Amino acid sequence: MPKTQTKLKPLKVRRPEEAKKFGVAAFTLKELIKKACSLLQMPASEVQCCLYEDGTLVTEDYFLQLPDNTELVLLPDGQSWNGMVYDLNQILGLDRHSEELISAAQQLLTDEHSARRRKILSELLCNLNDNAELENREEDEDWFEGIDTRFKTKSSYMKHNCEQRIRSYMKEVYSHAHTIKNAKQKGEYQKVAASMTEKLKSVRYHGNYFDRTEKELHRLCTKEGWFSCQGAFNLEKCESLHSINPYGNRESRILFSTWNLDHKIEKKRTIIPTLVNALQDKMSSDINLDYFYKLLFTRENLKLVHIVCHKKGAHDLTCDSHQVYRRVKRK
Repeated sequence: MPKTQTKLKPLKVRRPEEAKKFGVAAFTLKELIKKACSLLQMPASEVQCCLYEDGTLVTEDYFLQLPDNTELVLLPDGQSWNGMVYDLNQILGLDRHSEELISAAQQLLTDEHSARRRKILSELLCNLNDNAELENREEDEDWFEGIDTRFKTKSSYMKHNCEQRIRSYMKEVYSHAHTIKNAKQKGEYQKVAASMTEKLKSVRYHGNYFDRTEKELHRLCTKEGWFSCQGAFNLEKCESLHSINPYGNRESRILFSTWNLDHKIEKKRTIIPTLVNALQDKMSSDINLDYFYKLLFTRENLKLVHIVCHKKGAHDLTCDSHQVYRRVKRK
Protein backbone atom coordinates (compact mmCIF):
# COMPACT_ATOMS: atom_id res chain seq x y z
CA MET A 1 0.00 0.00 0.00
CA PRO A 2 1.22 3.58 -0.74
CA LYS A 3 2.41 5.70 2.14
CA THR A 4 0.12 8.46 3.42
CA GLN A 5 0.64 11.81 5.08
CA THR A 6 0.25 12.04 8.85
CA LYS A 7 -1.24 15.49 8.41
CA LEU A 8 -3.13 17.32 5.69
CA LYS A 9 -0.89 18.82 2.98
CA PRO A 10 -2.10 22.25 1.73
CA LEU A 11 -1.67 22.74 -2.04
CA LYS A 12 -2.90 24.99 -4.83
CA VAL A 13 -4.65 23.61 -7.92
CA ARG A 14 -5.85 25.08 -11.20
CA ARG A 15 -6.92 24.22 -14.72
CA PRO A 16 -4.29 24.69 -17.46
CA GLU A 17 -6.34 27.35 -19.27
CA GLU A 18 -7.34 29.35 -16.17
CA ALA A 19 -5.33 31.63 -13.87
CA LYS A 20 -7.64 31.18 -10.87
CA LYS A 21 -6.21 28.85 -8.21
CA PHE A 22 -7.94 26.93 -5.45
CA GLY A 23 -6.53 25.85 -2.12
CA VAL A 24 -6.95 22.15 -1.40
CA ALA A 25 -5.66 20.10 1.54
CA ALA A 26 -5.31 16.32 1.31
CA PHE A 27 -3.54 13.31 2.80
CA THR A 28 -2.97 11.55 -0.54
CA LEU A 29 -2.84 12.31 -4.26
CA LYS A 30 -6.05 10.37 -4.79
CA GLU A 31 -7.84 12.49 -2.21
CA LEU A 32 -6.37 15.68 -3.71
CA ILE A 33 -7.62 14.81 -7.20
CA LYS A 34 -11.08 13.97 -5.88
CA LYS A 35 -11.39 17.29 -4.03
CA ALA A 36 -9.82 19.35 -6.80
CA CYS A 37 -12.02 17.82 -9.50
CA SER A 38 -15.05 18.67 -7.44
CA LEU A 39 -13.95 22.30 -7.26
CA LEU A 40 -12.90 22.50 -10.90
CA GLN A 41 -15.83 20.41 -12.16
CA MET A 42 -13.64 17.82 -13.86
CA PRO A 43 -14.16 14.02 -14.00
CA ALA A 44 -11.84 12.55 -11.35
CA SER A 45 -11.36 9.30 -13.28
CA GLU A 46 -9.87 11.01 -16.35
CA VAL A 47 -7.29 13.46 -15.03
CA GLN A 48 -3.64 13.56 -14.07
CA CYS A 49 -1.81 15.98 -11.80
CA CYS A 50 1.38 17.88 -12.76
CA LEU A 51 3.65 20.51 -11.24
CA TYR A 52 2.70 23.94 -12.59
CA GLU A 53 6.35 24.96 -12.72
CA ASP A 54 7.68 22.38 -15.19
CA GLY A 55 5.02 19.79 -15.93
CA THR A 56 6.48 16.95 -13.85
CA LEU A 57 3.83 14.26 -13.37
CA VAL A 58 2.89 13.85 -9.70
CA THR A 59 2.61 10.27 -8.43
CA GLU A 60 1.48 9.09 -4.98
CA ASP A 61 5.10 8.80 -3.79
CA TYR A 62 6.07 12.16 -5.29
CA PHE A 63 3.02 13.73 -3.65
CA LEU A 64 4.51 12.96 -0.23
CA GLN A 65 7.62 14.99 -1.12
CA LEU A 66 5.83 18.15 -2.26
CA PRO A 67 6.38 21.24 -0.11
CA ASP A 68 3.25 22.88 1.31
CA ASN A 69 1.44 25.24 -1.09
CA THR A 70 3.04 23.76 -4.22
CA GLU A 71 1.08 24.85 -7.29
CA LEU A 72 -0.39 22.01 -9.38
CA VAL A 73 -2.26 21.71 -12.66
CA LEU A 74 -5.00 19.15 -13.35
CA LEU A 75 -4.99 17.89 -16.94
CA PRO A 76 -7.19 15.57 -18.96
CA ASP A 77 -5.49 12.15 -19.02
CA GLY A 78 -2.89 11.98 -21.79
CA GLN A 79 -2.41 15.76 -22.11
CA SER A 80 1.01 17.22 -21.29
CA TRP A 81 1.87 20.52 -19.59
CA ASN A 82 4.82 22.73 -20.52
CA GLY A 83 4.93 24.72 -17.33
CA MET A 84 5.14 28.49 -17.19
CA VAL A 85 5.96 28.65 -20.91
CA TYR A 86 2.25 28.07 -21.51
CA ASP A 87 1.34 31.21 -19.59
CA LEU A 88 3.93 33.29 -21.43
CA ASN A 89 2.55 32.18 -24.76
CA GLN A 90 -0.95 33.11 -23.61
CA ILE A 91 0.22 36.56 -22.56
CA LEU A 92 1.94 37.14 -25.91
CA GLY A 93 -0.91 35.58 -27.84
CA LEU A 94 1.45 33.25 -29.68
CA ASP A 95 1.49 29.56 -30.41
CA ARG A 96 3.99 27.42 -28.43
CA HIS A 97 6.09 26.74 -31.54
CA SER A 98 5.74 30.24 -32.94
CA GLU A 99 8.90 31.35 -34.75
CA GLU A 100 8.16 34.89 -33.58
CA LEU A 101 8.34 33.91 -29.92
CA ILE A 102 11.54 31.91 -30.40
CA SER A 103 13.12 34.74 -32.39
CA ALA A 104 12.12 37.31 -29.76
CA ALA A 105 13.60 35.20 -26.95
CA GLN A 106 16.84 34.68 -28.91
CA GLN A 107 17.15 38.44 -29.52
CA LEU A 108 16.58 39.21 -25.85
CA LEU A 109 19.18 36.62 -24.89
CA THR A 110 21.73 38.19 -27.26
CA ASP A 111 21.32 41.64 -25.68
CA GLU A 112 20.89 40.53 -22.06
CA HIS A 113 23.78 40.99 -19.61
CA SER A 114 22.11 39.88 -16.37
CA ALA A 115 23.19 36.31 -15.58
CA ARG A 116 19.87 35.55 -13.89
CA ARG A 117 17.75 36.79 -16.81
CA ARG A 118 20.01 35.01 -19.29
CA LYS A 119 19.37 31.78 -17.40
CA ILE A 120 15.59 32.34 -17.54
CA LEU A 121 15.69 33.11 -21.28
CA SER A 122 17.89 30.07 -21.98
CA GLU A 123 15.45 27.80 -20.15
CA LEU A 124 12.55 29.40 -22.04
CA LEU A 125 14.20 28.66 -25.39
CA CYS A 126 14.93 25.12 -24.29
CA ASN A 127 11.24 24.61 -23.49
CA LEU A 128 10.06 26.26 -26.70
CA ASN A 129 12.16 23.83 -28.73
CA ASP A 130 10.67 20.85 -26.92
CA ASN A 131 9.80 17.88 -29.14
CA ALA A 132 9.35 15.24 -26.44
CA GLU A 133 6.28 13.84 -28.14
CA LEU A 134 8.39 12.85 -31.17
CA GLU A 135 10.17 9.50 -31.01
CA ASN A 136 11.70 8.55 -34.38
CA ARG A 137 14.90 9.86 -35.96
CA GLU A 138 13.16 11.09 -39.10
CA GLU A 139 10.71 13.10 -36.98
CA ASP A 140 13.34 14.95 -34.92
CA GLU A 141 16.71 14.82 -36.69
CA ASP A 142 18.17 17.64 -34.56
CA TRP A 143 17.80 15.50 -31.42
CA PHE A 144 19.93 12.73 -33.01
CA GLU A 145 22.79 15.01 -34.08
CA GLY A 146 26.07 13.28 -33.21
CA ILE A 147 24.38 9.94 -32.45
CA ASP A 148 25.24 6.75 -34.37
CA THR A 149 22.79 6.07 -37.20
CA ARG A 150 21.96 2.61 -35.83
CA PHE A 151 19.71 4.30 -33.28
CA LYS A 152 16.34 4.93 -34.94
CA THR A 153 14.36 6.02 -31.86
CA LYS A 154 15.02 8.22 -28.85
CA SER A 155 14.10 5.42 -26.46
CA SER A 156 16.60 3.00 -28.00
CA TYR A 157 19.39 5.53 -27.59
CA MET A 158 18.40 6.39 -24.00
CA LYS A 159 18.37 2.67 -23.17
CA HIS A 160 21.87 2.39 -24.65
CA ASN A 161 22.95 5.42 -22.61
CA CYS A 162 21.90 3.72 -19.39
CA GLU A 163 23.48 0.41 -20.44
CA GLN A 164 26.80 2.21 -20.95
CA ARG A 165 26.68 3.65 -17.45
CA ILE A 166 26.06 0.24 -15.90
CA ARG A 167 28.76 -1.31 -18.09
CA SER A 168 31.24 1.24 -16.74
CA TYR A 169 30.43 0.08 -13.19
CA MET A 170 31.09 -3.51 -14.21
CA LYS A 171 34.44 -2.48 -15.73
CA GLU A 172 35.39 -0.93 -12.39
CA VAL A 173 34.57 -4.20 -10.65
CA TYR A 174 36.74 -6.15 -13.12
CA SER A 175 39.64 -3.69 -12.99
CA HIS A 176 39.86 -4.02 -9.21
CA ALA A 177 41.12 -7.59 -9.68
CA HIS A 178 44.55 -6.17 -10.64
CA THR A 179 44.98 -4.86 -7.08
CA ILE A 180 44.52 -8.32 -5.50
CA LYS A 181 47.89 -9.94 -4.91
CA ASN A 182 46.77 -13.31 -3.58
CA ALA A 183 46.31 -15.53 -6.65
CA LYS A 184 43.59 -17.74 -5.16
CA GLN A 185 41.63 -14.77 -3.85
CA LYS A 186 42.01 -13.00 -7.20
CA GLY A 187 40.71 -16.04 -9.05
CA GLU A 188 37.62 -16.30 -6.86
CA TYR A 189 37.00 -12.57 -7.27
CA GLN A 190 37.16 -12.90 -11.06
CA LYS A 191 34.63 -15.75 -10.89
CA VAL A 192 32.24 -13.47 -8.97
CA ALA A 193 32.78 -10.71 -11.54
CA ALA A 194 32.11 -13.13 -14.41
CA SER A 195 28.86 -14.27 -12.77
CA MET A 196 27.76 -10.65 -12.35
CA THR A 197 28.49 -9.97 -16.01
CA GLU A 198 26.31 -12.88 -17.12
CA LYS A 199 23.53 -11.64 -14.86
CA LEU A 200 23.81 -8.14 -16.32
CA LYS A 201 23.69 -9.50 -19.88
CA SER A 202 20.49 -11.37 -19.09
CA VAL A 203 18.76 -8.09 -18.13
CA ARG A 204 20.50 -6.00 -20.82
CA TYR A 205 22.45 -4.00 -18.29
CA HIS A 206 19.27 -2.44 -16.85
CA GLY A 207 18.90 -0.12 -19.83
CA ASN A 208 15.18 -0.02 -19.08
CA TYR A 209 15.83 2.58 -16.36
CA PHE A 210 16.09 5.35 -19.01
CA ASP A 211 13.62 3.90 -21.55
CA ARG A 212 10.25 5.69 -21.43
CA THR A 213 8.58 2.89 -23.41
CA GLU A 214 9.17 0.40 -20.58
CA LYS A 215 6.53 -0.36 -17.95
CA GLU A 216 6.38 2.19 -15.11
CA LEU A 217 7.78 -0.34 -12.64
CA HIS A 218 10.98 -0.71 -14.68
CA ARG A 219 11.79 2.91 -15.64
CA LEU A 220 12.96 6.01 -13.80
CA CYS A 221 11.00 8.48 -15.93
CA THR A 222 7.41 9.27 -16.79
CA LYS A 223 5.89 7.97 -20.02
CA GLU A 224 6.62 11.42 -21.50
CA GLY A 225 10.31 11.12 -20.58
CA TRP A 226 10.56 13.34 -17.49
CA PHE A 227 13.17 12.39 -14.89
CA SER A 228 13.12 13.77 -11.34
CA CYS A 229 16.21 14.08 -9.17
CA GLN A 230 16.02 11.69 -6.21
CA GLY A 231 18.18 13.86 -3.98
CA ALA A 232 21.61 13.47 -2.43
CA PHE A 233 22.65 10.06 -1.08
CA ASN A 234 21.78 11.01 2.51
CA LEU A 235 18.42 12.65 1.79
CA GLU A 236 15.02 11.13 1.07
CA LYS A 237 14.22 13.61 -1.70
CA CYS A 238 15.61 16.42 -3.83
CA GLU A 239 15.05 19.65 -1.94
CA SER A 240 15.28 21.67 -5.17
CA LEU A 241 12.88 19.40 -7.10
CA HIS A 242 15.25 19.19 -10.09
CA SER A 243 13.70 17.64 -13.20
CA ILE A 244 14.64 17.20 -16.84
CA ASN A 245 13.29 15.66 -20.03
CA PRO A 246 16.21 14.50 -22.22
CA TYR A 247 13.67 13.36 -24.82
CA GLY A 248 12.65 16.99 -25.44
CA ASN A 249 15.61 18.37 -27.37
CA ARG A 250 19.30 17.91 -28.04
CA GLU A 251 20.36 20.39 -25.35
CA SER A 252 18.41 18.54 -22.65
CA ARG A 253 19.76 15.20 -23.87
CA ILE A 254 23.34 16.47 -23.51
CA LEU A 255 22.63 18.11 -20.16
CA PHE A 256 21.19 14.83 -18.86
CA SER A 257 24.64 13.27 -19.28
CA THR A 258 25.72 15.33 -16.24
CA TRP A 259 23.12 13.62 -14.05
CA ASN A 260 24.51 10.69 -12.08
CA LEU A 261 23.39 7.23 -11.08
CA ASP A 262 24.94 7.58 -7.65
CA HIS A 263 25.65 4.71 -5.25
CA LYS A 264 24.28 5.49 -1.78
CA ILE A 265 26.60 2.89 -0.25
CA GLU A 266 29.76 3.58 -2.20
CA LYS A 267 31.07 1.25 -4.87
CA LYS A 268 34.82 1.87 -4.51
CA ARG A 269 35.03 2.71 -0.83
CA THR A 270 32.71 0.07 0.61
CA ILE A 271 31.07 -2.52 -1.67
CA ILE A 272 34.06 -3.75 -3.72
CA PRO A 273 36.52 -3.77 -0.77
CA THR A 274 34.00 -5.73 1.30
CA LEU A 275 33.62 -8.27 -1.50
CA VAL A 276 37.40 -8.66 -1.75
CA ASN A 277 37.77 -9.09 2.01
CA ALA A 278 35.03 -11.71 2.07
CA LEU A 279 36.98 -13.80 -0.45
CA GLN A 280 40.07 -14.03 1.76
CA ASP A 281 38.75 -17.22 3.32
CA LYS A 282 35.76 -18.11 1.13
CA MET A 283 35.04 -19.51 -2.31
CA SER A 284 33.06 -17.49 -4.85
CA SER A 285 30.19 -19.95 -4.36
CA ASP A 286 30.00 -18.98 -0.67
CA ILE A 287 29.31 -15.34 -1.44
CA ASN A 288 25.83 -13.83 -1.46
CA LEU A 289 26.19 -12.81 -5.11
CA ASP A 290 22.67 -11.40 -5.44
CA TYR A 291 23.20 -9.06 -2.50
CA PHE A 292 26.39 -7.53 -3.93
CA TYR A 293 24.87 -7.41 -7.42
CA LYS A 294 21.90 -5.37 -6.18
CA LEU A 295 24.17 -2.90 -4.38
CA LEU A 296 26.36 -2.41 -7.44
CA PHE A 297 23.87 -2.31 -10.30
CA THR A 298 20.25 -1.80 -9.21
CA ARG A 299 17.94 0.86 -7.88
CA GLU A 300 18.17 -0.75 -4.46
CA ASN A 301 21.38 1.26 -3.99
CA LEU A 302 21.38 3.67 -6.97
CA LYS A 303 19.84 7.16 -7.00
CA LEU A 304 19.46 9.34 -10.08
CA VAL A 305 20.71 12.79 -9.08
CA HIS A 306 21.23 16.21 -10.61
CA ILE A 307 24.89 17.23 -10.67
CA VAL A 308 24.22 19.75 -7.88
CA CYS A 309 22.90 16.96 -5.66
CA HIS A 310 25.81 14.61 -6.40
CA LYS A 311 28.08 14.65 -3.34
CA LYS A 312 31.54 13.47 -4.37
CA GLY A 313 32.98 13.21 -0.87
CA ALA A 314 32.85 10.10 1.29
CA HIS A 315 29.28 8.97 1.98
CA ASP A 316 28.72 8.86 5.71
CA LEU A 317 26.25 6.00 5.94
CA THR A 318 27.88 4.12 8.79
CA CYS A 319 24.84 2.01 9.63
CA ASP A 320 24.30 0.91 6.02
CA SER A 321 28.02 0.25 5.51
CA HIS A 322 28.05 -2.05 8.52
CA GLN A 323 25.13 -3.92 6.98
CA VAL A 324 27.31 -4.67 3.94
CA TYR A 325 30.08 -6.09 6.13
CA ARG A 326 27.63 -8.33 7.94
CA ARG A 327 25.86 -9.73 4.88
CA VAL A 328 28.67 -11.44 2.99
CA LYS A 329 27.49 -15.03 3.39
CA ARG A 330 25.41 -16.58 0.70
CA LYS A 331 21.78 -17.18 1.66
